[in-house]
Amino acid sequence: MPYENLLLETTESIALVTFQRPKVLNALNNKTLAELEDCLEKLRQDDSVRVVIFTGAGDRAFVAGADIGEFASHSQSQARDFSMCGQAVFNSIETLGKPTIAAINGYALGGGCEMALACSMRIATPSSRLGLPEVKLGIIPGYGGTQRLPRLVGKGVALEMILTGEPVTAEEALRVGLVNRIVPADDLIPVAKALAKKIIVNAPIAVHYCLEAVHQGLDETLDQGLLLESTLFGMTFATEDMREGVKAFIEKRPARFTGR
Repeated sequence: MPYENLLLETTESIALVTFQRPKVLNALNNKTLAELEDCLEKLRQDDSVRVVIFTGAGDRAFVAGADIGEFASHSQSQARDFSMCGQAVFNSIETLGKPTIAAINGYALGGGCEMALACSMRIATPSSRLGLPEVKLGIIPGYGGTQRLPRLVGKGVALEMILTGEPVTAEEALRVGLVNRIVPADDLIPVAKALAKKIIVNAPIAVHYCLEAVHQGLDETLDQGLLLESTLFGMTFATEDMREGVKAFIEKRPARFTGR
């Protein structure tokens, strides 16, 4: 069924999810989060989808943050529940089991920046601005920003962004590793899809295990992470794709992976 605030389009094993509230800079309200949660579950179960791209409608914003009007009057317990709900949805992005790309057109602030942080990769345009301005409202990031940002760019850079609440330019985001690349606005979705296609030609199970190794390993000690890597490395040797990949390499031809 069609969504009210999201547009889901799937072509060539790539799902493009567009946030469609341009009049409010695609701000995340409760309905949008609920639709996103449902959409993610469908994408998780759809084996034909190999990569997911997120972007925002219009040319001003990816997602400009959460809808302040919906949480301004929350009590302490309601605010905690509100935070945990958003965290759960964004955790679903990070643990989708498929690579995700945030195609950031314009502002990615607050919850929008936090959603981009949950993605596997981020692509920006020259006009993109990323930030966590919550302290300017007397609150803190609540959708994972205090945890994912320092893991991505380091403690010092993350604290500067979080404590000042000031957004960074696309160029600064690229310099500190917050985004992977900057492309012209007209090229944003084509470049994201081209990147997705480079992933799709590879073995689906191996891609899934790479995501698992990186995501889980970052929360473990080095020794534990290396053990996880070895375990997953061994598991790939039980797949038909591994045998096909080696055979194709020896025969000097493109591999035909089946995800088995």
